[in-house]
Amino acid sequence: MLRLRLQVVDWPRRTLVLTDTPDPDCATCGGEGGHAYDYGDENGEYAGTEWEPCDCWNENRRWTLLPLPRRPRRRDRARDPWAANGYSDEPPF
Repeated sequence: MLRLRLQVVDWPRRTLVLTDTPDPDCATCGGEGGHAYDYGDENGEYAGTEWEPCDCWNENRRWTLLPLPRRPRRRDRARDPWAANGYSDEPPF
């Protein structure tokens, strides 16, 4: 059974996607969607974490609904002396 939710993804462009979520009542993962396992190198030092997804969830199941428009960049008038009146009295050095 699908448990869908809306999510905003920022890469490569802001997009609204519909994605599957893990089963909150799953006895195997407890609703987390999988298990994280730490592993070490040959000296026994920490080398990273491996993620093993649970069968109750497919993390690649997603559908793009709508690309979102880019927000225009606003200039901060409090810190930008050129934005207030077009010129500055301060020397450039």
